[in-house]
Amino acid sequence: QVQLVESGGGLVQAGASLSLSCAASGDSFNTPAMGWFRQAPGKEREFVASFSWSSGLLYYADSVKGRFTISRDNAKNTMYLHMKNLQPEDTAVYYCAASVLPITTMSPNGYGLDYWGKGTLVTVSS
Repeated sequence: QVQLVESGGGLVQAGASLSLSCAASGDSFNTPAMGWFRQAPGKEREFVASFSWSSGLLYYADSVKGRFTISRDNAKNTMYLHMKNLQPEDTAVYYCAASVLPITTMSPNGYGLDYWGKGTLVTVSS
């Protein structure tokens, strides 16, 4: 079993930067692929970014390319999402997720992923 705990959310103004963390515990070595998803009020959960440790591939949603960066620190069993130039449309609960399979891409809503955190809220004011 793997436990994922997100942190770092908060209220920021448009144009600001924020970094989220996802700490993994348990059998975290069995998570060759991890990613970030978000769900805005009244909307479906959507893919944000993913990292495949086995292949080294990174993927980003078009809406965050150039503004968000995903990274992983294996020594700390932690994944990060560095966000800059935040906009009100980035307001959402952000979730980290992990797969026990060495997948390189994730479905748009995270279907099939094995582990999820409880989320951290990011609110961007205009």
